[in-house]
Parts: sequence; structure tokens; C-alpha cells
Amino acid sequence: MKAAKLHRRNARVALNLPRPAMSAAPRILIVTAAFGEGHNSAARNLGLALDAAGAVTRIGDPCLLGAPRFTDLVSRGYRFVTTRLPQLWAWIYQSTDRCDFSNQSSPVLRWPERALARLIDEFQPAAVVSTYPLYPYFMPRIRADLPVFTVVTDSIEINAAWLRAPGNWWLVTDPATREAMVCKGLASEKIIDTGFPVHPVFSQLQPVNAADFCDPFHVLYFPTAQLSFLRRHARELLETSPAVRLTIVMGRNVRRLYPKAREIKDDHPGRVRLIGWTRRVPQLLNQHHLVIGKAGGATVHEAIAACCPMLIHHLVPGQEEGNLRLLESIGAGALADSPGELGRQLSRLLADQAAAWHVMKQALARHDRNAGAITAASFILNKIEDRGS
Repeated sequence: MKAAKLHRRNARVALNLPRPAMSAAPRILIVTAAFGEGHNSAARNLGLALDAAGAVTRIGDPCLLGAPRFTDLVSRGYRFVTTRLPQLWAWIYQSTDRCDFSNQSSPVLRWPERALARLIDEFQPAAVVSTYPLYPYFMPRIRADLPVFTVVTDSIEINAAWLRAPGNWWLVTDPATREAMVCKGLASEKIIDTGFPVHPVFSQLQPVNAADFCDPFHVLYFPTAQLSFLRRHARELLETSPAVRLTIVMGRNVRRLYPKAREIKDDHPGRVRLIGWTRRVPQLLNQHHLVIGKAGGATVHEAIAACCPMLIHHLVPGQEEGNLRLLESIGAGALADSPGELGRQLSRLLADQAAAWHVMKQALARHDRNAGAITAASFILNKIEDRGS
């Protein structure tokens, strides 16, 4: 815990973001959930940006606080189903589209609601920022006077759970998502296009130059936990072009994946770099020509922030379909959900002196989304200041 606090304090100092003029530092509660990394990533990054701008923040997970064992079980189940049984997840996701979370008769909902009430009572915030759609439903019963900022971590394909929740403002990832939510009936003045809250350091990093010769061609690969995918994907990438230099980031699956990853590295000397868990994803994305991973909200929007074209090797039906649609609409990525398709897409990007890759880089530069957390923090603080004046 002390190490995490020290890292966060050092990150705030390094960012050196401008601080708006405020009579007193506002206290802002940020609530998240362990069901998908996008929620937690958005919460952490917003916390950094708000703290650097002069606020006092606290990040909490009411689901984990209210029912730790149940939440851990559901979180493990979520990861298993989305990775191994995507069609089952599609059915679950569609069913939540019809749920009314304002009804808290179930103990499953009472536990996180009570935990959220305790957080608010202890911290006494001036506002609540939620990166998970469940918590705003509780606010009318807990503190109807507190402003609620809902940070929508999905793109384009927006579950109705986000839309039905009570709140003051919805912060979204892009203009297409904003338009989709307006078309579904949410008042346009409540929907603010800030961009996904990527780490504030993205705004200070320099991506690979759009005029780069792409030889060597640096590919950043985030595998799933399945060993067969790692082996087949990596070999396809390395055998498609001798220009490829592959960085494999194993993350929390490092123990499971390392032996196979080591074999791949030994078979292709000088062309493969292995990384376990790392905090330097923003820097890595800005140092690579291409990223390959699943279509999770955090990864997709970090790729966009780094102006790094992306190929999707795994797509969870539901919210991740919208992330792919966003990449395609920008002209910055494509689906490559088999080793053969991965090789074909890579060949297409590198053909004619990497002409297709250069087009993608230019499209990402025009989209220009590398400061979502900073933009969102500024909006939140301005609204809080307006309410206090």
C-alpha cells in the first residue's frame, strides 16, 4: 500500500499539470469496479489528473468493499467467461441491457450500496465520479444533493445501464459515442466528449514518427492466457516479415506464458523482447509501430492516445464491439482474430513501403486524443467550482 501511494505521488509530481484557481481543494470520490480493466484504469488516471490539478481524491470499489468474496468470485468468472466463452458473455451482456438497477431489493445490490454510503459518509466529497454504471443508481437514496459524473468507458455500443442511471453529466470517449447516446434519448447537454481517461503522461510523450521507414517494424503484443494463441500469433508475426521486432507483454499471466514465450525468443534470436507486468505501457505504446491485443476499452484508447495503429486478436461480444467500431471509424485498426488473418493484415500494413501504416498514423494524428483524463478533470473541477460560487 505504501509503495502504491509513493508511486502515485511521484506520478503527480512528474505530471506538473496546471491547477485551476479554487477557493479550497475539492474532495472528489471516484468509484470503480473490478469487472474489466477499463473501469479501474479510468479511475486511476482520473485520480492522477484531479490530484495534479489541486483536488483531493479517494478511489474506492464499493463492490469489493461491500462483498469482497462475492466480488472476487464474480470477477474471476467474468475473466473466464469473456476469454473462454464469449457467446455466453454476449447473452449475459444483452440481459443486463434490460435490468433495472434502481431496484435494490436484492442483497447483491444492497452490499455495494451500503459500502458506497460509508465511503461518502467518511470522505464527505463535493462530488462523486463513477467509472462503473451501477453506482449512480444508488445516489438518490444516499445523497441526492451530490453531483454525479458518470465516466462511460465503452464506445459506440452503449449498454442501457449507462443511460438509465441518474446523474448530472456523462463523460464519453468520442463524438460517435456521444451521438449514439443522444440518439438513445439522453439529453445532449449532459453528454461531454472528453475522451477516455488515459494516463495523463500520454500528453507528454512523442509517438513513433509518422514518416518512419518501418524497418525494423516494432510490434507490441498483449496475449491472452491461452498458450496456443501466444505460440501461433507470435510465429505468424515473426515469419510474415523479417523486419518485425516483437515485444511480448505477459502481464498477470507471466508465470503461465513465460516458458512458451522464452521458446519463441530462443527460436528468433535478437527479434523478441519479453516483459512481465509493467507500469510503462504508455511509454511502450509510444515506442512501437503497431499494437496487437484484445479490444478492451483501456488498451484500445491507450493505442489511440499513442497514435499507435492496432490489430484486435480477441473480441468480446457486447461492449468491445463498439471499441472495434471506433478504431475502424477512425481508420486506425482492424480485426485479426486468427493467426492467418493477423499475418495478412501485417502484410497489408507493410506493403508498398508501409503505405497503409502511414495512412493509419495520419488518421490517428487527426483524431488527436491523448489527454482524456486531463480534459475530464478540468471539466469536473470547473463544474464543482461553478456550484460553489
